[in-house]
Amino acid sequence: MPLRTQLAVVESRLAAACLAAGRRRASVQLLAVSKTKPASDIAAVAALGQQAFGENYVQEALPKIASLAALVLEWHHIGPIQSNKTAEIAAHFNWAHGVERLKIAQRLAAQRPADLPPLQICLQVNVSGEGSKSGCAPDETLALAKAISALPNLKLRGLMCLPAPGTTEVDPRAGFRQLRQLFKLCNNAGLQMDTLSMGMSDDLEAAIAEGSTLVRVGSAIFGSRPAAASLL
Repeated sequence: MPLRTQLAVVESRLAAACLAAGRRRASVQLLAVSKTKPASDIAAVAALGQQAFGENYVQEALPKIASLAALVLEWHHIGPIQSNKTAEIAAHFNWAHGVERLKIAQRLAAQRPADLPPLQICLQVNVSGEGSKSGCAPDETLALAKAISALPNLKLRGLMCLPAPGTTEVDPRAGFRQLRQLFKLCNNAGLQMDTLSMGMSDDLEAAIAEGSTLVRVGSAIFGSRPAAASLL
C-alpha cells in the first residue's frame, strides 16, 4: 500500500484504540520508526503531517538527519545506547529512549551541546526479565530515575519498555501494566514525568488501553523490514 494509505490505517487504529479506552486521540503521540528506511520515505511521511521519527542506529540515522535538516522534524533515538555513541546522540537527537544506566545518562548530559535545549530522556525498564532485552530492573527504576532527573542538560520525560511477546500463558498486557505502575511510583515520588513509551505495530491497542502516551510504529507505516530488523 502507499505510505499515505498505511499512515491513514495506523491513524484509524490509534483513534479507535483511544475511543475504546475513553481517551482523547491527542493524548497519544505517534512515533514513526524509520530505521532501515530511506530519507525519501521519511520526507514523504513528513509531508503527510508526521513530525516525530525514531531511529535505532546512529550511523544510519546521521545522514538522514543531515539530508532532511530543512524539515522541522523531531528525532528520537530508540535503540540501546553504547558509550561510544553518546556524543553523536547528544548532538543530533531530540530524544533518547533507551537509557538504562546512569553512566550513559551522565555521558549524554556532559556531551549535550550548550546551544541545544535539554535532551529528552526515557528510561528503559526491562519489565519482561529477559536477559536478551535491555533495560534496568524494575526495582532499580525509581532510584535511577531520581539520579537522571538531577543531571544537567537532560529532561527525564518518562519510561519505556519492550515487553516479551504475549503467549497463552502470559498476559501480553502485563508488562505494560507494570510499567504504568512504575510510572505512577516515580510521579508519586515527585518526578513529574509525562511519557509512557510503550506499544508497537502489533500491540498498540493493548498499550493504549494500559496508558501509553507514545507508541513506536514502524512496519505498519513503512512496510516490512529485513528479517534481521525487529518489527516495531
